[in-house]
Amino acid sequence: MLTLAPAVSWEGGCPGRLAVLDQTKLPDETTVLQLERVEQLHDAIRRLAVRGAPAIGVAAGYGVVLGLQGLRDGAAHDVTRELDRVSRYLTTARPTAVNLSWAVARVGARVRREAEKNVSASALVAAALDEAHLLEIEERERCDRIGALGAALLRDGDAVYTHCNTGALAAIGIGTALGVVRAAADQGKKLRVFAGETRPLLQGARLTALELQRAGIPVEIVTDGMCARVFATRKVAAVIVGADRIAANGDVANKIGTCTLAIVARHYGVPFYVAAPLSTLDLEIPDGARIPIEERPPEEILEMGGRRIAPLGVDAFNPAFDVTPASLVTGIITEAGIASPPGTDTIAKLLGKRT
Repeated sequence: MLTLAPAVSWEGGCPGRLAVLDQTKLPDETTVLQLERVEQLHDAIRRLAVRGAPAIGVAAGYGVVLGLQGLRDGAAHDVTRELDRVSRYLTTARPTAVNLSWAVARVGARVRREAEKNVSASALVAAALDEAHLLEIEERERCDRIGALGAALLRDGDAVYTHCNTGALAAIGIGTALGVVRAAADQGKKLRVFAGETRPLLQGARLTALELQRAGIPVEIVTDGMCARVFATRKVAAVIVGADRIAANGDVANKIGTCTLAIVARHYGVPFYVAAPLSTLDLEIPDGARIPIEERPPEEILEMGGRRIAPLGVDAFNPAFDVTPASLVTGIITEAGIASPPGTDTIAKLLGKRT
């Protein structure tokens, strides 16, 4: 059986390197990228070698270290100046996933606090690495708490519908939405999962199915256009998806097709849950209309396996995400509790419990 490496892991001290599992190669092969420069990480995030909001955030935290560690023998003011450049550069890799900018800002804030103490350049870089390590540890703990809270919503024998990939490959630890399924299964609940294939890069078919298979949880792959038929004939108990950014009012940006799924779930009376850490909440964005939506190359739709499947001369619209209105979401499962129904008040209440 294919052995999976961690999605993201730091190797060595300072200097060190970031090991990233290249998820574009799965499920056929395990390729681990050894990244020593911030430009390499930027490329890995942009082309989805590392993906999933929590994993991107952890990778970006270490990305700050990659960008600064060459200056550890220099002057402290060079480190803080370079921090600004590295931070701006990293946040351009993926515009929708807010965990990226959140993690970069958190590690950067730690470096600036240390700089006020007039410490050496090496101490500033060491502080960046320490903060990135803390971020990774905390993200793992958040996933555990999300899994435990969400598992209580599922019963033995339930069928769960999920979309995209939200497990260990997308996060640190057991994952978010898929972490809920894993936690329920660990409690002895017999579940089965319908995994949407998730266009354009088939992350549900390639990655979610792989993780569930390895966990011994029955899974069936369905195309993104089959959700209505599944709800009509397969007694789905709940939909659980992840998120790349959640606006202050509870609107959710997630992989393209999520909004369609929520609309159909509402028609069939199926509860629709979003599982995400509080770091995915963006209070600077009042509603989903303000969330930037990444568009990807049309070739991802026009071609398959490098072979064109659409007529020459035909173009494609390829947004990577859509926005699901909060009114279609039953609850948002976070490490601090469940916002149900999601909205400005319930989200603010959870943020007050932030650990």
